[in-house]
Amino acid sequence: MKVETIRGAIDTRELGTTLMHEHVFVLTPDMLQNYPEGWDEEERVEDAIIQLRGLSELGVASIVDPTVVGLGRYIPRLQRIAAQTQINIVVATGLYTYNDIPFRFHYTTPDPTTGHDRLTDLFVSDIRDGIAGTGVRAAFLKCAIDQPGLTPGVERVMRAVARAHRETGAPITVHTSVHNEGGLIAQSVLREEGVDLARVVIGHSGDTSDLDYLRRIADEGSILGMDRFGLNNLLSFEQRIETVVRLCELGYTDRLVLSHDASCYIDWFPHAALRRSLPQWHYRHISEDVLPALRNRGVSDDQLTQMLVGNPRRYFENTLAY
Repeated sequence: MKVETIRGAIDTRELGTTLMHEHVFVLTPDMLQNYPEGWDEEERVEDAIIQLRGLSELGVASIVDPTVVGLGRYIPRLQRIAAQTQINIVVATGLYTYNDIPFRFHYTTPDPTTGHDRLTDLFVSDIRDGIAGTGVRAAFLKCAIDQPGLTPGVERVMRAVARAHRETGAPITVHTSVHNEGGLIAQSVLREEGVDLARVVIGHSGDTSDLDYLRRIADEGSILGMDRFGLNNLLSFEQRIETVVRLCELGYTDRLVLSHDASCYIDWFPHAALRRSLPQWHYRHISEDVLPALRNRGVSDDQLTQMLVGNPRRYFENTLAY
């Protein structure tokens, strides 16, 4: 079975150890073009190359990058970086919003008779034909629901993602907020659209230690994204470890993936201050700190391999023919 990456299709066996939710860059293009404070293109590209090479040295073979429209996705920059690293970078299509959609799509509403949406066409094209003339094909779909809940814009994107999934077979990752049980809301909408929930990662599930909530999601078949290790301001390191340990003990190892939701550079926060305030929020944290802590709590190497190798591979292999 093949999966698309920045450098082209590879066998899913080549994914190896995979971090399932990492960004290379999270940027605001309008601001970057007009007010590039803190941004030097060559410096940032070189730094990303160094960071990703370091990740390879730790034994990580692949990152799954859910940077889509709304987060500053720019494939040519990633192509430059991938050409100088060994890391497989798997990219997404979709649209990131907590509220409304961009005005470019605001007035091109779904067909009132058929429900067909131009957004779906965009996502399908990114998967089948490649993104913006680069030839790089998206391997999965991304949407978001956060504390504002299921706003009309969020719902439109989610349903367009679901329909693109049904047309192409590409799996789905959803950014969610645990504070309004957004994972369950997302599952409800996707289920209505005929999505197999086993094909869905409910992202940022690791921001809570509420086992009842997490088990309700996992019992519907979805994969829990325990994917914000290092963001200790949202949930402590100890609580994140304890939650993964308990879920493994309860038999959910086959529905867990691990990651950081980190990036080489994000322009949402002052860069230096971010590094000081969240010193563990970086690509190396799982390899250097999380895995030893899980082993110390009794999580076996087989279970770790399941979460880091087996579950990511299954997520990309369990697809329909395009």
